[in-house]
Amino acid sequence: MAETSVKSVGRRADLRADSATSALATPPAPNGAAPANGFEAAPAPAAVAAPAFDRDTYRRWFEQMLLMRRFEEKAGQLYGQQKIKGFCHLYIGQEACVAGAVSATQPGDKWITAYRDHAHPLALGTSPDAVMAELMAKATGVSKGKGGSMHMFDKKVGFMGGHGIVGGQVPLGAGIAFAEQYNGTGKLCVCYMGDGAVRQGALHEAFNMAMLWKLPVIFVIENNGYAMGTSVQRSSNVTELYTLGESYDMPSEPVNAMRCEDVHAAVARAAERARSGNGPTLLEFKTYRYKGHSMSDPAKYRSKDELEDYRQQDPIESIRATILAQGFATEDELTAIDDQIKARVQQSVEFAENSPYPTPDELFKDVYVQADYPYITD
Repeated sequence: MAETSVKSVGRRADLRADSATSALATPPAPNGAAPANGFEAAPAPAAVAAPAFDRDTYRRWFEQMLLMRRFEEKAGQLYGQQKIKGFCHLYIGQEACVAGAVSATQPGDKWITAYRDHAHPLALGTSPDAVMAELMAKATGVSKGKGGSMHMFDKKVGFMGGHGIVGGQVPLGAGIAFAEQYNGTGKLCVCYMGDGAVRQGALHEAFNMAMLWKLPVIFVIENNGYAMGTSVQRSSNVTELYTLGESYDMPSEPVNAMRCEDVHAAVARAAERARSGNGPTLLEFKTYRYKGHSMSDPAKYRSKDELEDYRQQDPIESIRATILAQGFATEDELTAIDDQIKARVQQSVEFAENSPYPTPDELFKDVYVQADYPYITD
């Protein structure tokens, strides 16, 4: 066996050993078909006997994910009322992909993703007012009303944007990591992509450069089983998507991303590797979206049974069960948190509705890095 193959197999074994306690559980697809995102059948996760994290961590996960969920539910309602226009991709069901990752990283780290991008800035600390205003194309939005649903951007919290081109953010994520390495900041970039992005050529170029230069980047494939309406099994000969990294000798592993605990553990390992100068990691987050690809998608390509099976693994309900079982909060306290979050989301709606639209001169702003760019002419 060639030396490279030995190293790749060894790395894969080490990573699987590290994540041996991870409950890689996904319900079966209906009628005995292969699960949409490749997991074998297993029971939904229950509250653990001994918590892996402390009270504050569990409560923070619960609050973050509930904010994402209630925000996205409200966005869906507003879209139906035609108060949000254009494309709108909701994150409902995938909340643990972000919450567990944020808790495993540091302030100052950078984040970049595709067009399903409302939850990331919320988890990083962007005001819900600014995100909701952006959805309504208002001047007070996080992208000044010019980005909309697919192009959130908030450099203050390290969120380097949502991107509408499938896979287009992957080389950008590698470039951000290069900047952190070049400037010696000790920070890293977490670069998200969907399962549909893995068939883009630029992804492989970015993977190669990231390994060649040992860039501090964590590549995350959010495999929710479907690229728009096309299942992974119909569009990719390789259905265990994390194995794509092995062609570049990149440490790679699958993660049950319906559980914050598993996401945190995997991202923490990858972050330690990146900060130690050992380069990138590829994580395949096995997750599921409860809504369609976008608000215009009725999702008729999947059955009600499949959706209900995955609802049994709702990441928020899993955390709620652990919090209650461990006495980290009472049912009344969790209900009060939910009420507070609903009120906060409603406040963001009122803020957005009362905000002005951008003025016409805003069209010519933020086109160049600096206002005195030498090639600007009257």
